[in-house]
Amino acid sequence: MIDEHNLIDEIEVERYELFDAPNYNFHFDRRDFIKAFGLGIVFIVPATRVLAQQRGQGESGRGGPNQNLPKDIEAWIHIDEKGEVTAFTGKVEVGQNTRTTLTQSVADELHVPVSSVHLVMGDTDLTPFDLGTFGSRSTPTMVPQLRKAAAAAREMLIAMAAEQLNVAPGDLRIVDARFLNHDKSKTLTLAEVAKGRKLVKVIPDNIAITQPKDWTIAGTSVTKVDAKSYVSGKHRYTFDVKRDGMLYGKIVRPAAFNASLVSVDTKAAAAIPGVTVVTDGNFIGVTAPDQQTTIRAANAIAVDWKSPGQVSNKELFDVLRKPATNQRGGGGEGGGGGSRPQGSMADGLAAADKKLEQTYTVQYIAHAPLEPRAAVAEWNGDKLTVWTGSQRPFGVRTELAEAFHIPEDKVRVIVPDTGSGYGGKHTGECAVEAARLAKAAGKPVKLTWTREEEFTWAYFRPAGVIDIKSGVKNDGTLTAWEFHNYNSGGAGIQIKYDIPNNDIRFHASDSPLKQGSYRGLAATANHFARESHIDELAQLVGIDPLEFRLRNIKDDRLRAVLQAAANKFGWKPTPRVPPATTSGGVLSRLGGPTNLPVSDRGVGIACGFEKGGYVATCAEIAIEPPSDKEDKTNRRVRIVRVVEAFECGAIVNPRHLHNQIEGSIVMAIGGALFESIQFDDGKILNPHFAQYRVPRFSDLPKIEIVLVDRKDIASAGAGETPIVGLAPAIGNAIFIATGIRLRSLPMVPRGLTA
Repeated sequence: MIDEHNLIDEIEVERYELFDAPNYNFHFDRRDFIKAFGLGIVFIVPATRVLAQQRGQGESGRGGPNQNLPKDIEAWIHIDEKGEVTAFTGKVEVGQNTRTTLTQSVADELHVPVSSVHLVMGDTDLTPFDLGTFGSRSTPTMVPQLRKAAAAAREMLIAMAAEQLNVAPGDLRIVDARFLNHDKSKTLTLAEVAKGRKLVKVIPDNIAITQPKDWTIAGTSVTKVDAKSYVSGKHRYTFDVKRDGMLYGKIVRPAAFNASLVSVDTKAAAAIPGVTVVTDGNFIGVTAPDQQTTIRAANAIAVDWKSPGQVSNKELFDVLRKPATNQRGGGGEGGGGGSRPQGSMADGLAAADKKLEQTYTVQYIAHAPLEPRAAVAEWNGDKLTVWTGSQRPFGVRTELAEAFHIPEDKVRVIVPDTGSGYGGKHTGECAVEAARLAKAAGKPVKLTWTREEEFTWAYFRPAGVIDIKSGVKNDGTLTAWEFHNYNSGGAGIQIKYDIPNNDIRFHASDSPLKQGSYRGLAATANHFARESHIDELAQLVGIDPLEFRLRNIKDDRLRAVLQAAANKFGWKPTPRVPPATTSGGVLSRLGGPTNLPVSDRGVGIACGFEKGGYVATCAEIAIEPPSDKEDKTNRRVRIVRVVEAFECGAIVNPRHLHNQIEGSIVMAIGGALFESIQFDDGKILNPHFAQYRVPRFSDLPKIEIVLVDRKDIASAGAGETPIVGLAPAIGNAIFIATGIRLRSLPMVPRGLTA
């Protein structure tokens, strides 16, 4: 079992946003459970270890005291006098179905129906401290903790029921929330056992939980909890929260990044009835009774900003190759510029029959969540309550406490189930802004970022440059592997290929744009470069790409997903492909001046592992003529079919895992083919969906998923790893179809060019 507190110094280096300075800084002991919950029984899971760093520095790494964190509690479950079960976790639901996974795990362990379990998530006043919902950690960390609470609760409840019924505990069992003896002659309900109780039970750390092979509710495709409320519109997101007397807010933003305020004239805005103008250093905002008035007031403010000259996309990769002037915090695999070299690169290259050296690049991309940032802030005396969509409610609480110089126990953050995050909602800028406006207005304030603000002022997936130097024997044996990642990060940087001589390093850079976590982190970039390069090596020695991989992989789990994907796809050995040539700027293998068909097809394969999950992806693509609206000199890349096999240990919910993988593939299409942030001199040039291309229904291929269920292995998360295989598989397929090797993401932002 993973103790999440121990992960604090293993945060991947590319989670840059967790180590940035606050955006604004304006000039547990054990709780009383009986008081909080009333009558009933509370079962507490104590934490076995808490880092001193967490207590003293703050869970976000940003500093600030956390004396009021529930340091000794991991999770708790409450059973009230009605027999209703409520479990509490600091995790949040952002569309990944964690609410369902955790609920069915509690129900499975407690032997009660899923419908009888209510899960409270992401409320800093009600739930235990949690580092955050990221890194595919909810399943491997929180499921075991809640299962411990439920398992101990089950055994303690059986003992209480046995005492009431005057039978031996071994003669009782729980079936559908009822206690039954061996012949069913004596029964009790949960409500009858809990009635009149005022108990807090601390659960021993060594409590045994049900193993995957014995699951009855977990391991099945339980329907999404509260599914009806989502499809009917009943669910209330942050944007839907309403408070008495609530006003609306808007922030006046600079025209460019890193700007400083020169002057501001707010007279015209302040003269508008009902408007409050707030200025505090570089912070400028307004509140009004309706959104239209806030827009009018913000536009009425005359403001002059000064910003330094800044780089553009054109200089990006040269900039990223330069060493960072300020080393950031963080650790994790490959983090901090560290490496774990094995063998000798010189010996490995000397033993090779062929050598290859290539560079791969990755552009910044945006998270583009369906629900932009939003927050509702309300002050009640010196107590602040904020509703906001965040993956880190306790991190946002720390930011708010720091910004307003108040103790954390004076701040409550509530996270309604949120419309996606993808790693992009780890910080609390919107919450802090709403709270500042509310403090000045003396009333609750709702602040919702526009799509342009989301594209501009949120952080991006890091761009990167990756250099690879390798050696291979003619029989396909890899002998040397040197890998340097500049800026994008160390996630997924290590290899499962059996290469005796390797040197793998991450190098921090000074990013010209604000960057941070994104689904899969740098594992997408590192897999794209690695799996593209592996295919290049296979072509170099004339060996089928699948066979080449299998010759160099000993890991049984990775081999299993590779073979599962290939079998489902119907993989056949691909021929050796000569590189494409051009004549007069026209690509010879794309039709036109030749007699070749104008719709060439190719297939590609890629594999990988990250965060306890193993993935293999096969893809088929078609090269087609451009549409009437597209550049006639470019060809269109259409993804025809994708088969992905995934293994993450024991599967908790097959249907939801299938959906998670399918969603990852769809999301990966954008970053693989056309998504990229364009910027120049501190300005984002494509801050709207009209200019920032995301996958459309017309882009979607036939998608087939192969789930590899390993009941003998503890469950890992699945929110990130399934995204990493598509881009290299597509790139490899494009090469088979055209002879063109594309080494930059996105690969075809304007179509396939000569």
